Amino acid sequence: MHRSLPTLACLGLLLTGTAMAQSESENSPEWSDALLEAAKNVTLGPRPLFLVNDMSEETERERELKNELLECAARHTEWQPTELSIAHRGAPLQFPEHTLEGYLAGAQGGAGIIECDVTFTSDNELVCRHSQCDLHTTTNIVETELAEKCSVPPQVDPDSGELTNAADIRCCTSDITLAEFRTLRGTMEGANTEARSVEAYMAGNPAWRSDLYATRGTLMSHADSIALFRKLGVKMTPELKEPEVEMPFNGMSQEDYAQKLVDEYKAADVSPSDVYAQSFSLDDVRYWVEHEPEFGEQAVYLDDRYDDEGFDHTDPATWSPSMEELAEQGVKILAPPLWMLLEANPDFGEGDSRIVPSVYAERAREAGLELITWTLERSGPLAEGGQWYHQTTEEVIRRDGDKLITLDTLVQDVGVIGVFSDWPATVSFYANCLQQRD
Repeated sequence: MHRSLPTLACLGLLLTGTAMAQSESENSPEWSDALLEAAKNVTLGPRPLFLVNDMSEETERERELKNELLECAARHTEWQPTELSIAHRGAPLQFPEHTLEGYLAGAQGGAGIIECDVTFTSDNELVCRHSQCDLHTTTNIVETELAEKCSVPPQVDPDSGELTNAADIRCCTSDITLAEFRTLRGTMEGANTEARSVEAYMAGNPAWRSDLYATRGTLMSHADSIALFRKLGVKMTPELKEPEVEMPFNGMSQEDYAQKLVDEYKAADVSPSDVYAQSFSLDDVRYWVEHEPEFGEQAVYLDDRYDDEGFDHTDPATWSPSMEELAEQGVKILAPPLWMLLEANPDFGEGDSRIVPSVYAERAREAGLELITWTLERSGPLAEGGQWYHQTTEEVIRRDGDKLITLDTLVQDVGVIGVFSDWPATVSFYANCLQQRD
């Protein structure tokens, strides 16, 4: 049973109480059994209903979808975790990313799979960060003594006391040890690159994200995340991030790095079926397929070829490797950004859909590839336009509620098996109400 809790504040109170150490290091994250049991109780909060109420309803399909979702919300008193809902970095719409607090919020939002982006420290320890060199925008490092160790530390004019290099600051996990990493606090992602003080530099959170829960941000090693996710009863999707230092690093090659990720799951006795290892590097995916076939079986190739010269997601002749070639190389799960899977139908009528599958999506399915996509709820207000994740459907998007129309097309028409979201409750709500129809 997964009965709703009134607010996320319950978790905050439990976090401040007596905790039980779960990892090997003196400064490793701590949590109590009561906290974890509370986080397993799925409570979706007000946002899903807000989005339903905000939906467009210009077609028969949209009106039916809205009515089904409203009826579901009215009758549902218990919500279940779902593997369709993948917590992207935790729940970074409102919580600092890749933190204990964000991961708990992702679980409480019904995510059946949670992500740890994996990079490494100066002592070759694996930690959860979206990028090897993002500590200056996702933690409080610039206001600590560790700022001196940054690749490009903040510079302050000795006479005026003003920050002089806000646009150039660069702090990497590879600049510090795991023990030092654990002393930092996660913050909401962002930085004011025009700031003239450290305080102003750190006040860079976009206005459409919340700072309400940014007072806590417990950083996590990869091993910490494994321990936490096992306790929460969720599956795991680590992404091997591209190193921003020259490899080999301290004797660790790229292959060693890919192997170390898998080895930490083996050491924790995690079943390969509970792990979806990801990478934007096809070489990493092929490494797992060849050397760790049980983990390679559901390794995820993250497709960012949209940045490659000559690549056009609407023209199969520009895809190298092709969908069929990816399948032949052992890739079973492909994960592009959601806009690559969708096209606008600007001439839609009463009996039509405003959003339809792209040729990319159709060819992937024809080749037998399963699809995961990213990232819902990572954009600013859709009515303002110019949102990267919705660029191919912007012509027919009216408002934030149309995220649910987008999600419905991804699940029912494209057939995705998972959706990364910055607020997992949105996908969890949809999945509880309208999981893919036959």
